[in-house]
Amino acid sequence: MQQTAKNNVDTLPLPAARFPYENLFAWYDRHGRQLPWRRRWPELAPAYHVWLSEIMLQQTVVATVIPYFVDFTRRWPSIAELAAARLDDVLAAWAGLGYYARARNLHKAAKLVTSAYDGQFPSDQKALLALPGVGPYTAGAISVIAFGQPGVVVDGNIERVMSRFFAIKTPLPAAKPEIAAVYAHSCPGARPSDFPQAMMDFANAVCTAKVPACSACPLAASCQGFAAGLASQLPMKAPKPTKPTRRGVAFVAIGCDGEVFLERRPDKGLLGGMLAFPSSGWTQVADPQNDAASQRQAPFAADWQKLEPPVHHVFTHFTLEMTVFVAHMAVPLPHHNSGAWQQPQPADLPSLMRKIWSAAKAFQPAR
Repeated sequence: MQQTAKNNVDTLPLPAARFPYENLFAWYDRHGRQLPWRRRWPELAPAYHVWLSEIMLQQTVVATVIPYFVDFTRRWPSIAELAAARLDDVLAAWAGLGYYARARNLHKAAKLVTSAYDGQFPSDQKALLALPGVGPYTAGAISVIAFGQPGVVVDGNIERVMSRFFAIKTPLPAAKPEIAAVYAHSCPGARPSDFPQAMMDFANAVCTAKVPACSACPLAASCQGFAAGLASQLPMKAPKPTKPTRRGVAFVAIGCDGEVFLERRPDKGLLGGMLAFPSSGWTQVADPQNDAASQRQAPFAADWQKLEPPVHHVFTHFTLEMTVFVAHMAVPLPHHNSGAWQQPQPADLPSLMRKIWSAAKAFQPAR
């Protein structure tokens, strides 16, 4: 997602074609999605809802976000109540959405808005950008959708519509400034908060990524990409680098009463601040160490048995292959300063750790 400052947009050449926003609004009024964080012009959605949904929607699809958003706003109806929540509770409610730094920044931003702005989001771009976890796109979305201000709000869906309508052949991400410029040129004075939301819904339902419905498109008559027979090929994208595989090792110790040994991961880095099984590695590109060397990374001595096959998990920039060792412990349970024994609560664990726990439970130790 991106939002480009107006002074950068104004330096780029503008297209001669006019974007038929009236057709877009007519389509949106009939077919736009009903989403729990959305309002229609002239009513404006609460800034708390816009901010929360935009943070959740980063790298996550709408269908996945809806139940999380509903749960968050049920548990914490206002930003002040979110600010007063325990971070552990926020992280547990976030489990499954990934990118846990977003949840930590969400909590920090809620505290800042509550203390510095009496629980009311600022509408000023500079003030919004000062909030933890709020970048140019999110600041633009809040100011436009929640406050009805003019601005450029461009996510991946809008990039697709703009690049097709104006036949922008520059590959992404280099095309982002050009797309932002034509978006700014196309923004109507009417219904400013509806315009980006209408574009997103239109891209989701009609101007889809793989098979755009050009024959039913209300913009097709003036779409330059359609006229040139390029709609399905746009936007152009630079080749993606091959996603590397990293390897690590995790240790699942299970007590006689079903308790497991968990530790809190450091705030910075992957799965920051989350409960997790002890692990090491995660950055290795070469083959994993041998079993004896891997077991030396265990939090304490035990009869560690290797689980086959490894657990695989896909992150945005790499695939993780995690070798898992399981130990069924006798009492008394060993103590270690890095963590504590507790009954497993899978809902409080990030997705990777849920996979590891599921595999460990099914593991039958050698006799």
